[in-house]
Amino acid sequence: MAMVLGTWRHGGSRRGAADLAGAVEMQVLDGQLTPGTRLPAEREMADALGVSRTLVGAALDRLRADGLVASRRGAGSWITTPRRGGLDPAPPEGAGLIDLARASPPAVAGLLPAVDVARRRLCEELTGHGYSDLGLPDLRARIAERYTARGLPTSPAQVMVTNGAHHGFVLALRTLAGPGDRVLVDRPSYPNALEAIRAAHTLAVPVGLDPSGRDGGWDIEGIEAALRQAAPRLAYLLVDFQNPTGLRLDAAGRQRLGSVLAKARTPVVVDETHAEVDLEGDPVAGPPPLAAFAGDWAITVGSAAKSHWGGLRLGWIRASEEMLGRLMAARYTLDLGSPVFEQLVLAELLTDPDTVLRGRREEMRVRRDALADAVREYCPHWSFRLPSGGLSLWCRLPEPVSTRLAVAAVNHGVQLAPGPRFGTDGGLESWVRLPFSQPVEQLQEAMRRVSAAAASLRLSSVGRGPAVDTPVA
Repeated sequence: MAMVLGTWRHGGSRRGAADLAGAVEMQVLDGQLTPGTRLPAEREMADALGVSRTLVGAALDRLRADGLVASRRGAGSWITTPRRGGLDPAPPEGAGLIDLARASPPAVAGLLPAVDVARRRLCEELTGHGYSDLGLPDLRARIAERYTARGLPTSPAQVMVTNGAHHGFVLALRTLAGPGDRVLVDRPSYPNALEAIRAAHTLAVPVGLDPSGRDGGWDIEGIEAALRQAAPRLAYLLVDFQNPTGLRLDAAGRQRLGSVLAKARTPVVVDETHAEVDLEGDPVAGPPPLAAFAGDWAITVGSAAKSHWGGLRLGWIRASEEMLGRLMAARYTLDLGSPVFEQLVLAELLTDPDTVLRGRREEMRVRRDALADAVREYCPHWSFRLPSGGLSLWCRLPEPVSTRLAVAAVNHGVQLAPGPRFGTDGGLESWVRLPFSQPVEQLQEAMRRVSAAAASLRLSSVGRGPAVDTPVA
């Protein structure tokens, strides 16, 4: 329990009880303490944390009041399902929790008209069995057309519809790597991908991003050395508005990286979840997909979650037909295909993708600029690089207190994703990711509350002064 909670502030008073409750709360919200987890006895927990039993008891009382902990005489205490969608032990002026941990925008404006069209088209599907191994032909054709327009000639036979980009990565991981194998990743990287690597009993081999390098963030020489020395069975990279840094690899860098991967004969899963969220240009006019340079060694995964809506739960894999056959064999052990109705909706949205996506990019550009202004106003000593795409700012803190800040922020009504979540081995305590997927008013209010949380930690980030936009590391 002490290891899970990590470092947290305790003053031996009611404030200390609130901090301990907030630390437990943060781990529940972060998925580290799942419902049903049994808690140690109060005395045992107090000894492990080096605090009084009174403080532990007061913290547990707060957690019980919030529906986060249940207790029964003789059976002890355990984590339970919260009564509310978000936990807020002390919400400012009665306001609710603002979620800055999840970078998930609302549905695009054209979703409901697409649903109406899909509902009419559903009649054609009802006489069939409802299973589509690779996905509906119309949807696969439109995904293939989009890749071709972006500079990667693709046929529908090279596309498989999945239940999200993450689903596609897990399929590739299961197909190409086994327990003890190594998987090359960026550092920092997408937390759920890192969790999948751990769950598969494979080992992540991180290569740090370096914005000062000639390839705009990617240490291609370091990747080449890691491929040679660690001999990973698979690589997982995000080269389009990388999560969480927002960096993007240019065409020349993609050519160099693709050549390195092909030379090492290392399959690479290229996550293009944010490829369509280009806030400064047209995705079709941007650099071609990495697969255009890595050839059949590239398995490209994409998703409608950020570009259209996460509730569709649809993504896709673009790969060679031979590789798709291998991935399909692995898929039969997990599921039997993606839902038909949602595929009809997405196929309609992709009939004229530029019209729908133009509105999405404009909306996210306004929110990005609003969040950047709010960070400059409320936390002027934080530094960040304004990304040209994606859905979040990767901010450097003046002190290595990211986890402590996330715990304190919950007590001020904001849920944050601390920097260590994006690393393979912890660290990154000087960084925090701030998504701008919420409405402008909520982003401004969230930063006001985060500033107050920072003040409670006595951070030098509080005050007024000029903000500095610096490259991330």
